[in-house]
Amino acid sequence: MVNPAPAPVRIGIVGTYATGKTTLMRRIEMELRALGTPALRVGGLGKRAAFLGLPKMARHTALSSEWITTAGAAEELATTVRANVVLADCAAPAALAYYTAALEHRGEKLPPETGHRLRSLVTALSTPYDLLLATVLDPAEPLTGTHDHDPAFRRLVDEHTHQLLGELNLGHVLVANDDTSRADAIRLALTVSGAA
Repeated sequence: MVNPAPAPVRIGIVGTYATGKTTLMRRIEMELRALGTPALRVGGLGKRAAFLGLPKMARHTALSSEWITTAGAAEELATTVRANVVLADCAAPAALAYYTAALEHRGEKLPPETGHRLRSLVTALSTPYDLLLATVLDPAEPLTGTHDHDPAFRRLVDEHTHQLLGELNLGHVLVANDDTSRADAIRLALTVSGAA
């Protein structure tokens, strides 16, 4: 009898924009590869959603949230056949956190049936993560990159991310904006991946 190959390790990250998520996932990917562990990163979903004409950031809708969540999960699953470790740069809870933050930012309410459906979807698609990292916003850190800077929306996404993780009881590790916390997250990812 042939033993099945072990399931790939899946590591996800969530948090508001410009908090170092992609940089951290690239570091984890590089460290894993340096140790001989095949790892691939899944990301860029917001850009692809915008290319399709779906609203994002403060204009997020239920449709864009559902598309990003399911497209990310599908890409993660497809990547599991090519890597021992899959790094989700936009883990399942991310789009819902952006959507609920966008609603609050616009002064709108989440329709209960939509909220229930999206929460159920996110819960189901978050189960496979072996490690879920959540960045913590440091408002004093200068914003870099190409994002439109809206401090109020950025803060709301941070709040909604951590609130959603708690509401859905999704185990996660906080990553603060300092070298020690990021180094700890990298070490933990290597350990979970069996590379450390």
